[in-house]
Amino acid sequence: MNLSEKSVENVEYMIEKIKEKLKVLNLGAIKPSHFDENMYDELKEIYDLVMKRDSFSPNETQALAEELGNLRKQ
Repeated sequence: MNLSEKSVENVEYMIEKIKEKLKVLNLGAIKPSHFDENMYDELKEIYDLVMKRDSFSPNETQALAEELGNLRKQ
């Protein structure tokens, strides 16, 4: 998968991988349809950070979830 391309498919892929890695319990809270390509670069930064780490503290998980919430379409 080439994540350097801004596409709906890449947004969906990154959101799903972030959810898996963070073990998001409320899967309905974060849906790929909540995001669009306008926020691609910011989403990619979060994705890269999440994929680099093996684990997250509860506070880090909360902060990442809040940041994703800030990126949602209005």
